[in-house]
Order: sequence, then C-alpha cells, then structure tokens
Amino acid sequence: MKSFKKHTGKVVAMDRANVDTDQIIPKQFLKRIERTGFGEFLFWDWARLEDGSPNPEFELNRPHAEGASILLARRNFGCGSSREHAPWALEDYGFRVIIAPSFADIFYNNCFKNGMLPIRLPEEQVEELFQRAAEHAPYALTADLESQQLTDAHGFSARIEVEPFRRHCLLHGLDDIGQTLEHEDKISQYEAAHGLAS
Repeated sequence: MKSFKKHTGKVVAMDRANVDTDQIIPKQFLKRIERTGFGEFLFWDWARLEDGSPNPEFELNRPHAEGASILLARRNFGCGSSREHAPWALEDYGFRVIIAPSFADIFYNNCFKNGMLPIRLPEEQVEELFQRAAEHAPYALTADLESQQLTDAHGFSARIEVEPFRRHCLLHGLDDIGQTLEHEDKISQYEAAHGLAS
C-alpha cells in the first residue's frame, strides 16, 4: 500500500450529498478480480450519456477537473453497500484525498486500507472550500498528514483529525497484511517454539 505523508493536488468539487458506492462504481463492473483497472468506470452512470459518450456536464468531465487528485463532496459520502471496489476505483482514477463533512463508516475505513486520506470537516468549512474552489479555479489544496494540516495558497487552514492508529498505518503504508508483518520476528519465534515453522 502507498504511504501518505503530504499531498498537494488539484481539487474537483462534487456538490452532491449521499453519494453511494453503487454510483462510485456500478455493480456491472465488479467482475474483475484485481484491485486495478476500476478507475475508468468511476461514476459511470453520471459520467456517461446513454450512447456511452462522456457527459460534458458531469463534474469530473469538465476541463478544469483534469488531473484532479482531491475530491470535495457533501455529507455521507460512500454510503450504501460495503464494496471495497469503491475506494479501489477512486484510487485507481488518481484520487489521494477525499474531503466531506461525513463518510459512511465502512467506506471511511476502506480508504485507509487503500492508501487514501478521507478528511472529515465541519459543514461550514466544507462550504468554504466549495466557495474557494469556485473562486480560485483551478484550485489546489495541500493535505499534510504529518502536521495534520489542510491548507491552500489563499489563507485557508484546517486541522486534519485522524485517529492515531489510522494515521500511523497511512504514514507508513501499512494495510492489514503490512501491520501483521511488522511482527514477523515474534510470529517466527512463536512458530519455532510450537513446532510450526516450515
């Protein structure tokens, strides 16, 4: 898993609440067994017209959104089913940071397990970011997980609140397997002591 220490990127604003995982990655694209290759299907039903061509009105298809790596959204982002494919698709598309007032719990947890930083901010700060994104387009933010600060070049600053364990794992690029391998020496000692070593 990629570690996350500090990231500066272009912001795309998605002025929608309750974005569910079936919209993030529709069910017909869940047949792949790899974690990669889902980015091209991100928000498919919103991003495409009936004939399959790009919808020019969709937020991510607008010219200023090209290359964006920070997604700004409204409350309850990632609700719906618990599919891990949703953060896979967002990460594969190129997003490293997602900012919203609130996230569905399972989606929030899955972001950390896939090297992305979900940032919860109060509604008024999220609204301020939407206004700044419109005023300063193209708009960029810097998320610094080491100092726990979210900043822009125009005077905005907010604290990134992340539980210490999740912060540690993301800073060091540790998913569940990586966390286990941190204790590889103790595991080997236990296996040897109990006749389990191969």
